[in-house]
Amino acid sequence: MSVVGIDHVLLAMPPGREDEARAFYTGVMLLQEKVKPAELAGRGGAWFTNGKNEVHLGIEKDFRPARKAHPAFVVRDLQGFIARARAHGSEIATDEPLPGYDRIFVYDPFGNRIELIEPTAGKP
Repeated sequence: MSVVGIDHVLLAMPPGREDEARAFYTGVMLLQEKVKPAELAGRGGAWFTNGKNEVHLGIEKDFRPARKAHPAFVVRDLQGFIARARAHGSEIATDEPLPGYDRIFVYDPFGNRIELIEPTAGKP
C-alpha cells in the first residue's frame, strides 16, 4: 500500500467572501470553479480545478491565514502569474532560490500563502 496522489488541497477562508475567492482563483490562478456537491454547498466556500488539480476553500469561523504552510503549484509562464497577481493587487513575496526552479509566493485575498514554481531546465 502507498499514497498514490493528492485529490485536492484545502485552504481556509473567512465566511461570506466567496466572490473574492472566485476573482482570485479564476482570474489570477486560472482555475475554473467546480460545483460543490449539494450536501456540502450549504457550508459555503468554493472549489476550483484545472481538470487535474483542485483547490477547495472551506469556511473557518475563527479564520487565520496560513502564512507559512502552503501548497506549491508547478506552473508554466510564471511571469504571467506574477503579472495577473500584481494586476489583482495580490501580495507577492520572494524567497531563497530553489535549484532548478524559478519561484514566487503569492497570497490569496485572505492572506493564505501559495507557492508558484516553474522548472528552469531547458530554459535559455
